[in-house]
Amino acid sequence: TRPDGSKRRARAAVRSSAARARVACALNIENEDAQMLQEEAVERFDKTLSNLDDALATVRTGRANPAMLDRIMVDYYGTPTPLQQLGSVSAPDASTLVVQIFDQGCMADVEKAILSSDVGLTPNNDGKVIRLNIPTLTAERRKEMAKNVGKVGEEMKVAVRNVRRDTLKEYQKLEKDGDISEDISRDLSDDLQKTVDSFIKQIDQRCKGKEDELNKV
Repeated sequence: TRPDGSKRRARAAVRSSAARARVACALNIENEDAQMLQEEAVERFDKTLSNLDDALATVRTGRANPAMLDRIMVDYYGTPTPLQQLGSVSAPDASTLVVQIFDQGCMADVEKAILSSDVGLTPNNDGKVIRLNIPTLTAERRKEMAKNVGKVGEEMKVAVRNVRRDTLKEYQKLEKDGDISEDISRDLSDDLQKTVDSFIKQIDQRCKGKEDELNKV
């Protein structure tokens, strides 16, 4: 069973806290600004992974998954509102999603939001619930979606590298201002690269897993 977003974030926070403690201890960092930079970098890395997980959860694989509708925003009386706040989504079988709306008066708005989204599904509104049939993916469609997964993965890698760039600049500034030594700055930079490599590997693994899932017929 796939952990929900809150559980993933909680686990990530525990891992981040432990990682920060190990790094600070190993490098004997006493400068608070340097420690804060480390913490911010790891938090941004974790946020990137969380964003990747959320994006991959919405990718159709040929099986019904409530997470496919996680990013649907509904114009609810003029206010963009996540679908999850307006109703529940279930998968009674492998090829069907059922959306139970709390406020029956906004069913048409929910239907419109699904139609205008990029999920590629046609809602069937019977006045009580909205049903969505999940069609079997063609080989061509699977290939196209696998490419999209790769594209999302590359975007997340860019985000991780941008964090590295920003953090390295701050380390250099601390060194220039005399707040940390050249040796500590170098050790921090080396450790940052190891952390970046680790997160890049995790991104690759997550994307590979989704691509393998898409290629299962």
